[in-house]
Amino acid sequence: MHKQSEPQLQKLSREGLLLLIGLAIGWGLNWPIMKVVVSEVPPLSFRGLCLVVGGLGVLAIARLSGLALTIPRGRLNQVVWLAVFNIIGWNIFATYGVRMLPSGRAALLGYTMPLWCVPLSVWLLGDRLTLRRWLALALGLGGVLALMGEEIFKLMQTPVGAALMVAAAWCWSAGMVLMKRWQIPLNTVALTGWLMLLGGVPMLMAAFFVDGLPQQMPSNNALFGLLYNIVIGFMFGYWAWNRLVLLVSVSVSSLSSLITPLVGVAAGALMLHEHPGWAEFWAAVLILGAVAVINTGAQADSPSETRR
Repeated sequence: MHKQSEPQLQKLSREGLLLLIGLAIGWGLNWPIMKVVVSEVPPLSFRGLCLVVGGLGVLAIARLSGLALTIPRGRLNQVVWLAVFNIIGWNIFATYGVRMLPSGRAALLGYTMPLWCVPLSVWLLGDRLTLRRWLALALGLGGVLALMGEEIFKLMQTPVGAALMVAAAWCWSAGMVLMKRWQIPLNTVALTGWLMLLGGVPMLMAAFFVDGLPQQMPSNNALFGLLYNIVIGFMFGYWAWNRLVLLVSVSVSSLSSLITPLVGVAAGALMLHEHPGWAEFWAAVLILGAVAVINTGAQADSPSETRR
């Protein structure tokens, strides 16, 4: 439903906390899972299929729930631009980037998005850079750097992969800030479905020419990864993220999301036999500190619109 003049939350509510936990687990586990899938399924085919099937599934859920599906008059261009940044840009850059990097390293670069979100929100949304936000940003990015550690030097050996993940992070940040700026009056479920479908269809069409037809049936592990991405990574993940973005301020949502790469690193250690150490411990301390700092203070800041 579309609600007017509700306060924009400046810290996570109970609903926001539950969304964050679900996203951290669902998307954090997906980094090593995605690494397995793209080793057998061409990248564009993989993401395009997940987006189209997932988008149709989300729109079907909206329809069965009695929610409006029609994009408001005059807002189609905005929805398309959100799909370009949040769906096409993020998925293409991230999928090719993760093929060139270890899953944990790719996740870390992807979650440099607060570095781009905060200045974009100041420019496009008129947000104020308070001391609390500066401190949270410094802690969060310090945690990301701690997780990278000496991996930073290894990134220099794969500059294309690193550049792709940074481009993915920028696209995600731009789409996130534009979603807050435009406040499209459409329920979150239907908006999520349309974004996935509008971004997925051109990607799946391009996959036919770039990836070609599949040469063999993927393994059971890859098929499980596809199913996981469709249901958890895309249908649940995109809805929960869009809901969180519209529920709280850009600083809160982007910095709180830094918990996800911690889960990604832990999942990579369990599933891909990567070995976390003291760097991961201190990164966890810094990132959890950033989440704590950004979620303290006033409950509301300025009027905003939220949707379910």
